[in-house]
Amino acid sequence: MSEPLRDALLTERDLTEIERAHPQGLSSAQIIGICQARGLRLSEATFRKYVQLGLLPRSRRVGSKGKHRGSHGVYPCATVRRINGIKHLMAQSLTIEQIQSRLAGFKQRIESVETALDELLEAFERELIRPQLDLSVRREVSRDVHAVRRTAADLMRQLIQIEGRVTLTDQQGHGAQTGAFAER
Repeated sequence: MSEPLRDALLTERDLTEIERAHPQGLSSAQIIGICQARGLRLSEATFRKYVQLGLLPRSRRVGSKGKHRGSHGVYPCATVRRINGIKHLMAQSLTIEQIQSRLAGFKQRIESVETALDELLEAFERELIRPQLDLSVRREVSRDVHAVRRTAADLMRQLIQIEGRVTLTDQQGHGAQTGAFAER
């Protein structure tokens, strides 16, 4: 791997800090900014192409607070980790098709877990507005749902990290801890 690319790739510590700083996710502009600040070449067009090819997750729409503010797309903060891994594999001379093949195995399962958790928690939140629920029960359940959302976000981050370590490895079969994800 070329030295400039190795120096541009984010370390595990960098990735963990980004994930901690943005638990609710990042916009595409923020993700591109993070990559470009490190010297990783990533344009908006390439980012969109990676999403279309299924290399990156699709955004979820989040409403902006305030009247008539609309919504914007938010990507999981682990998207930065995925881009970092993709760049590492590309530096190992893998094609986009080869990378796509590697990532397909666990991606759908992880996304289905995330969707199921989200749907379940949203169902609990809908139940909270029922007038029959006692106010103290409503508060307690609301706190519990909020805590479970944080736990679910941690779970998803960990699953994506595991997937990255399993699938984003170089051609020689070395783990992701060599190269792109090694502590420097």
